Amino acid sequence: MTPRLRLFWLFSFCIPLGLLAPTSATAIPAAPCDSQVNDTPSELVPCIQTGDLWNHMKKFQAIADANPGPDGHPSRNSGEPGYKASADYVANKMTAAGYDVTIQTYKFTYYAYTAKPTFGEVSPTPQTYALTDQWNPGQSTGSTNAALQPAGGIIVPPTSVSSSTSGCTSGDFSGFVAGRVALIQRGGCNFGVKAQNAQAAGASGVIIFNEGNPGRTGVLSGSLVDAAGNPIIPSIPVAFTSFAIGSNLLDQYQKVGAAPPVMNLSIQAIVKPNTDDYNVIAESKGGDKNHVLVVDAHLDAIYGAGMLDNASGSAAILDIAQKMKNVTPLNKLRFIWFGGEELGLLGSSYYVNNLTSSEASHIGYDLDADVFATPNYVVGVLDPAAPDLFSRVVPATFPNRVYKASQVSRDQSIAYFDSVGLNHELLSPNGTDAISFNQIGIPASGLLTGQDCCKSQDEVNLFGGSLGNYEGNVPSFDGGCVDNPFLWCDNLSNNDPAVLTVMSKAFANTVVQMAFDTKVMSASNSFVSKPKVPAMQSSRRFATK
Repeated sequence: MTPRLRLFWLFSFCIPLGLLAPTSATAIPAAPCDSQVNDTPSELVPCIQTGDLWNHMKKFQAIADANPGPDGHPSRNSGEPGYKASADYVANKMTAAGYDVTIQTYKFTYYAYTAKPTFGEVSPTPQTYALTDQWNPGQSTGSTNAALQPAGGIIVPPTSVSSSTSGCTSGDFSGFVAGRVALIQRGGCNFGVKAQNAQAAGASGVIIFNEGNPGRTGVLSGSLVDAAGNPIIPSIPVAFTSFAIGSNLLDQYQKVGAAPPVMNLSIQAIVKPNTDDYNVIAESKGGDKNHVLVVDAHLDAIYGAGMLDNASGSAAILDIAQKMKNVTPLNKLRFIWFGGEELGLLGSSYYVNNLTSSEASHIGYDLDADVFATPNYVVGVLDPAAPDLFSRVVPATFPNRVYKASQVSRDQSIAYFDSVGLNHELLSPNGTDAISFNQIGIPASGLLTGQDCCKSQDEVNLFGGSLGNYEGNVPSFDGGCVDNPFLWCDNLSNNDPAVLTVMSKAFANTVVQMAFDTKVMSASNSFVSKPKVPAMQSSRRFATK
């Protein structure tokens, strides 16, 4: 990874370094922390220390190093030995701390690259397109070397607003020559529908290019889902690219007297349906079982070791749970490490969908820890009415039962950050496991520090650092480590221990307060509706159409 912005900009606020931790949070020796009852913020927060957090981080990195994925790189991805070893590590630590531990198993379709995908033009203009800079692979598998043919419905030049429906019906492939590579414009329907129609017409590969309207010109990343929103994995390779590349290929095809461009596309991957994945659930022995506080983080990685996203949050709640082992809370504590978050909130969706109405009604609150150690950080506090980190729009609305109660932990976190001289911003739980709880009527909040692109100037003004990649690369508009399957750089060096410590202390502050809450949590015995939550939600990073 390129050199990171480190602690120097943590200190660039107009506040002294000492305000990174509250006066009451001065580090204390480990022995008192292990033996005392840490049932107040003044006792618990000082016990959350960098060394303990970082030891868990080093263990997760060691697990990834010892368990390479199919691509040969360190991995803790769901469905792989590194994830199971991570789950076992957490389960063993929580059992040793005296919690009642269970491992919940569910099934999913495992997909992993076995080689770096390639995409290029063989003729008449031989060139190889750069991965991520010029194209992105769809979750598909196969290889082709064949002539290009556009699907019907392409609108070039594009209109000012989205109007293309290219590839959305079988009629768009009337006259399509079987074996060719289908060129399809974005717009009108889910990407998976376009790929399905192309494959049904005999295409050997698919190129989906951005539509060309304002905001729809650059290199595209897409999730392949069918008309009902269910994920699919085509057995022909699917590439996503920019409007410029797509329109250039269209121009070449339409050139009078010229042979159609010949394209080469290869996406090699393993696909395993019905693969086991795991949620680790650990409950306090004390506390009212009718008033449950869920404290969660996702344990899985995406494309590698996953140290920032989300070993950092997993380490934080593990350390907090260990430091609260002697506490007898009023509300039962249920620490959960979810799997499959990176694949569409699979673990948390499975968990909430398999609660009975009674079990759901006894969960009074959820607190989510998702990405806690970003070098070029923001201080994000989850709020159901706030804008999404990636889209910057408010993605959903919730009734007051969810929204008003969610403000309780939200405001505790804000007060904590105010006390240590740090700014904050409110962010939607969309794309985090907290949203799974909101969707069944359970209030939730949590914290995050951001990952990948793009940190705004307003955020720089609030938190320091630099524009662009939250992970701190300079130049910083490079897509980042976390969501790029071919950089393999979300390792320990992609995390800032000082940021991890501050966020973990802030999270501990609200966990211990909510563990003894008697007002909000007591409302949890009211009926909670449980609408169907999709087993696979569209990614927070990739468009679906």
